[in-house]
Amino acid sequence: MRGTDRDAAYSEFVRARRGHLRRIAYAICGDWHRADDLVQTALVKLYVAWPRVQRDGREEAYVRTILVRANIDESRRPWRRETSGLTGPERSAPEPLPVEERSALFDALQELPPMQRKTVLLRHWLGLSVAETARELGISEGTVKSHTSRGVEKLQVALTAS
Repeated sequence: MRGTDRDAAYSEFVRARRGHLRRIAYAICGDWHRADDLVQTALVKLYVAWPRVQRDGREEAYVRTILVRANIDESRRPWRRETSGLTGPERSAPEPLPVEERSALFDALQELPPMQRKTVLLRHWLGLSVAETARELGISEGTVKSHTSRGVEKLQVALTAS
């Protein structure tokens, strides 16, 4: 594949899937700014691997794996744990978010522990199998099942209480 064909195919994939990838990243990390950073990181890594990944037809799975792993990497960075310790005026309330972004489901998802959130998203939102989810998260299938079960239970409780 020539360079221009490669770039055109990559650009088309990004145009078609960027919004979807951003929503996945938000669901994983719970913050739109971090989600944008995760998507940017994933798309850079995808571009590097594009010829190999596209040839195998695994673009979507490859990007999801990068999103999950980049989020794990970010949470392990020492500067994420640091706090300034400064006290100051309280922040003003953020602008109201569009309906899509403030749904009860997303709120309930953000209350889940990170691994339960990831397994529920991969299994039920993206429709991956237990084996695919285990492979993407690097955990056993039994762990996927238990995290998913607990996460779905917590979601049902949270959504019926609302």
